[in-house]
Amino acid sequence: MPSAIEQIVDAYVRLKNRRGLDELMMHRQRLAVDLKSRSGKFDFSLPIDKIDEEIAIIEAGLTRLAADASGAPRFR
Repeated sequence: MPSAIEQIVDAYVRLKNRRGLDELMMHRQRLAVDLKSRSGKFDFSLPIDKIDEEIAIIEAGLTRLAADASGAPRFR
């Protein structure tokens, strides 16, 4: 079963909503920067890893959207 972020990205790609994907990406990137800048007694490695995975999923969605826009064959 696809994760929530995969379902969201798939919906944005189907709707050809580049702006939505861009905003989702910017939000995740801001979260990653914020978490990576923190130090102290808490270990943020797990949430950072999760956000990095989500960024990769969003990047793949942006690539699919660009491929659809250019008329290139689509691979999943």
